[in-house]
Formats: sequence, C-alpha cells, structure tokens
Amino acid sequence: MEGSGKSTQVALLTERLRAAGHGVVLTREPGGTAAGEAIRSIVKGEGVEVDLCPETEMLLFAASRAQLVREVILPALKCGHVVVSDRFADSTTVYQGIARGLNPDDVSALNRLVMSTAVPDLTLLLDIDVALGLSRLKSREVKRRGRCDRIERENVRFHRKVRQGYRGLAKQWPGRIRIVDGSLGQDSVAESIWEIVSDVLN
Repeated sequence: MEGSGKSTQVALLTERLRAAGHGVVLTREPGGTAAGEAIRSIVKGEGVEVDLCPETEMLLFAASRAQLVREVILPALKCGHVVVSDRFADSTTVYQGIARGLNPDDVSALNRLVMSTAVPDLTLLLDIDVALGLSRLKSREVKRRGRCDRIERENVRFHRKVRQGYRGLAKQWPGRIRIVDGSLGQDSVAESIWEIVSDVLN
C-alpha cells in the first residue's frame, strides 16, 4: 500500500538475504526490464502525463509483468535464486480489478497468462491506515521536492478500496499472504518480515 515503507523494506530484506548467503534477484513492478521501465514511465505519469482508461492501465501492467517473468524471474528461479519483487500480480488484482472496478475474472485470467509458473511462495502485505500512508507520501514528496505519481494522487476513496482489496486477498490466501503492520517503526517492520521470510525459507 502507498506510504507503507514497502520499497525501503524490500531493500532491507534483500540485503539481509544476501548476508545470509542466498543468491537474490531484486526487481520491481512495473519495471525490472528495459521494456518494463518504459512502461513504468507511462503508467506512473513520469515525464509525460497521459489519461489511461482502466483496461489500458491493466494491460500495460500485464505487459510489463510478462516481460519481467520471462526475462528475469523464471531464469533466476531456474538458477536457484530467491526473487524479491517490489509488487507483483496481486497489485493488478487490487488496483485495476477491485479499485478500478474491472471484471475480476478478466483480471485473474490475464494474471495467469502473464505469470506462467512464476507464482509467489510468499507475499508480504505491509498494511497501514490510509490517512497515515498518504500523510507519509506527502512528507516524502516535500522532502524530495517532487510530487506523487499518477496512482498515488488518486483520492482517499480509491486508496481505501485498495486497502480493503488487499486485506480481502489476505483472508482468501492466508498461507501465502502474510500481513505486517506497516505503521510500526522501520526496524520493527524489518524484524517482523525477517521472521516470516526465515520461516518460509526453512
């Protein structure tokens, strides 16, 4: 979720996995490949602002993911590496399916197509109150003298749907999706994540 500290925790987890002797491939969505990064600039509204209908947005995210899976994730898994991804298919289910109101069957079918056999063993949901998350975003952008991206700038109602969507998925897939309290301090969140990841790896 926006403002949960997700990208920071992804970096911390990757460092810790490598320190523990694991081969790790770190990637992100959208992005992670040359094609994916080009798509990222479009969907994030970086450089040029575009008006995307929900279907176009979903297909762009899917195109980025399809390339990422085949170019990066599947080869890494074949080599026995741990793959850490900053977002994956659940984000499309929630942002484009639930929050944008697209047909869930269409979203599921598209996710299955682009993921191939790259189904996550573990998904960490950094859960945070929407108001707190958006407040963190605003503070971050003030410090960087930048501005939120196209999706981050959506209204509070949209972000509440996102949170409800993620929590609903966690109830549906409790074995794979683990909830971590993203409102805690950075070190506390990192320890909670490491405990979960260590358990799965062992």
